[in-house]
Amino acid sequence: MSRSLKIRSVIFAFIRTVFNTMFRMVYPFLPVFSRGLGVELTSLSLTITSRQTMGIIGPFIAILLENRGRKIGMLTGLGLFTTGVVLVVVWPVYPAFIIALMLTSLGKYMFDPHMQALLGEQVPYEHRGLALAITEIGWSASFIVGIPLMGLLISRNGWMSPFGALSFLGFVSMVLVLKLIPNTLDDRIFWSDMRRNIINMFHYPPAVAGLLVGASVSAANEVINLIFGVWLEDSFGLQIMALGGAAAVIGISELGGETLMGLISDRFGKERSVGVGLVANCISAAIFPILGKNISGAVIALFLFYITFEFTLVSIIPMMSEIMPSARVTLMAFNIAAISLGRSIGALATTQLYKFGIWGSSITAIGFNLLSLLALWWLFVSKKISFEYVE
Repeated sequence: MSRSLKIRSVIFAFIRTVFNTMFRMVYPFLPVFSRGLGVELTSLSLTITSRQTMGIIGPFIAILLENRGRKIGMLTGLGLFTTGVVLVVVWPVYPAFIIALMLTSLGKYMFDPHMQALLGEQVPYEHRGLALAITEIGWSASFIVGIPLMGLLISRNGWMSPFGALSFLGFVSMVLVLKLIPNTLDDRIFWSDMRRNIINMFHYPPAVAGLLVGASVSAANEVINLIFGVWLEDSFGLQIMALGGAAAVIGISELGGETLMGLISDRFGKERSVGVGLVANCISAAIFPILGKNISGAVIALFLFYITFEFTLVSIIPMMSEIMPSARVTLMAFNIAAISLGRSIGALATTQLYKFGIWGSSITAIGFNLLSLLALWWLFVSKKISFEYVE
């Protein structure tokens, strides 16, 4: 990659760390926010479920902004994010928390498609897996650096303190995009093109199968995501800083998954990588309750589960980027929406799984992963058949 692309990749990784720290910190600190806001744990879980709907809406708005340029789309996403975290600073109550979750998630889901589209246009396909893996470091870095820092802030200054820090980082991110990211404009995008692309996508079996792969594996991840903080606190009495440390272990495992994907998936094959990752994630979910009988085993179980999931998810992104090259932005936006829908389904299921403990979440995660494997098989078979879509 050129020097300018390397600089942009670093910027995108930093910005996605900010986005994802806000997005992910509700999981390990779910009991903390529940007590701070004075609401029941199940109510907050349902709030997180409603947040995932923003992942379904956001990509569609991103498509609408397509003809305004990638930079405008990214700045719009950052503006929504910053507004959301500032709102909690000035109005620290449950309704503001709900609005903040939705605005910050909407901003994230608007930023990501434009960022991916910019890299898709500027990075050749043979190097695109590596380029996207670099930006995905922002996902693992949120757990390695972001969430432990938020845990430190909470332990010293209370549950509201992360929102002030994230407000500042949101403004910094906007300045970086304004100053260092050039605008790109595609005058070929019209309403008729968007409508045609959406119709073509849903009539093209490999595209539909690919969307189902992402939705199912995300649901599998969410049933563990939403319960692990509560499980660690209830089973081992971990306090805020220890929960932040557990989050860092998860971040390290995800960084390992992203690095592994960047190193081998371009040569091994994206579909094969996804399949291997799904099988490994099933195995790690199956042994989760067995290893999780003590704190050391629980940390190892979290590490295995998240490294296999991250490898799978990051492998899905470049796989999806070449299924419909003529409608790449549309399909990538819908892929984000499908992943969000999967997370929403997983979060909704988790509200019913608390009573069954970690066993219920593990078995449910395996079930969703098996559905994802079935969808991957459908994708593989349907690509062998000559399907046509309108150009």
